[in-house]
Amino acid sequence: MITVEIPNNFKEEREYIIEVMLGEFLGLEHKIEVRDKNDYIIKMYDGKELIIKDSFFSAFKDGLEYLNIKSLPKKIKFSKNKFIAEDNIPIIYGDSSIAITRNQIICDIDIFSSSFFMLTRWEEYVNTAKDRHGRFPMEESLAYKTGFSHRPIVNEYVEMLWNMLVFLGCKQSRKRREFQLIATHDVDRVCRWGSIAQSIKYFFKDLGKQKKLFCFGSNDKEQVEDTNGKKYFPSMEAIKDFFLTKTGIKKDPFATFDYLMDMAERFNIKAHFFFMAGGNSSFNRQYPLSASDFYKLLTRIDERKHKIGFHPSYNSCLDKEQWDKEYKEFSLFSPQKVLCGRQHYLQFEVPNTWQIWNDHNMLWDSTLGFAEKEGFRCGVCYEYSAYNILTRKKLRVKELPLIVMDSSIVFYQNYPPQEAEIKIREMIFRVKKFKGNFVFLWHNSSFNVAPWQEYEFVYEAVYEAVR
Repeated sequence: MITVEIPNNFKEEREYIIEVMLGEFLGLEHKIEVRDKNDYIIKMYDGKELIIKDSFFSAFKDGLEYLNIKSLPKKIKFSKNKFIAEDNIPIIYGDSSIAITRNQIICDIDIFSSSFFMLTRWEEYVNTAKDRHGRFPMEESLAYKTGFSHRPIVNEYVEMLWNMLVFLGCKQSRKRREFQLIATHDVDRVCRWGSIAQSIKYFFKDLGKQKKLFCFGSNDKEQVEDTNGKKYFPSMEAIKDFFLTKTGIKKDPFATFDYLMDMAERFNIKAHFFFMAGGNSSFNRQYPLSASDFYKLLTRIDERKHKIGFHPSYNSCLDKEQWDKEYKEFSLFSPQKVLCGRQHYLQFEVPNTWQIWNDHNMLWDSTLGFAEKEGFRCGVCYEYSAYNILTRKKLRVKELPLIVMDSSIVFYQNYPPQEAEIKIREMIFRVKKFKGNFVFLWHNSSFNVAPWQEYEFVYEAVYEAVR
């Protein structure tokens, strides 16, 4: 068994990140001992040791003192050494020096504090910048500012750690992993056209906002955004689609559930469908849970052995009572126990949203991706235990970080379809390299209407790329 000696301050934070990196990620047997020393010392069976210099927590006494915007790195370095998996490695905390002998490695890169920074997202707690939906903006993140948001750098730190342990003669086998595609579908709208009264209300509401009849949308992202990133306004084509759907001549364009399940089954994958249950904001598209058609849909998903999850409403990420009300109501109708999901609009506040999910005994959340661009908000493509930085406790709930979302590539980045496919394949390649989880979100409503028809092959290319 490996012994990890840690300094006697920030015991909770240090134990958490060691348990995640050595235990959850690498699967190594280890024990942690607290010592009156300044650095992390990983001792092998035969006396060889790996010393990871502590360059972050050693600057503070204990408690929550580090949770200050002044603690954020001002800049980072990109360094090279023989243990890394890429051409270089970003250093969030620490320095680039590594001293190597047969029996000892002294590493100045503080891979534990750097990983703690990325996984706990304490950066988002101390930097209070928000966009119009109360979300932490990608452009405020260190990863985006310094050019590594497209890299799962915690995975890179894990590989570096493993390679150093192997160099020192670690006899344990690491956890076996396989690349996984996690297909998720947020169901913001079950159908495009509800009742005639609802549809007329929808027409006039949007016409009143824009006073445009023959327009599909606007280029102003702040005004067009809704559940798919853009709000469509009724054109003559939309009006025609309404009547064809209501007269039964064609299928509702958002009724794509069987197609989504068919695609997943072709590749022996379980699709995840995250449903809403109300809400008190105009950003929520409510659908009646008690409707027979809705119950039939849930039953069909369950019978085909796909997964049913929860999609808490707009503004629920900090409202435990509202979250609880919606969860209980949806659970009454779901034929499966509801254990996973994602917050609507990717709204999330560290650490309170995690705590709400944890308190409801959820297995995993998959909110943490950036709306603006594909990439690695948490710096990792593995599932991991969340951490409450205020209570200083490891949580039961896991985070499965979101890597690619449909509206990110279409509306925020404005990628043409062919370029969108290339970008997604690049992300898949990075995840495959670490045998991680490629979590992607494609709404059931992102088909059959403009501009989504152009991108339908991109959705199918995601599956083809993971063969």
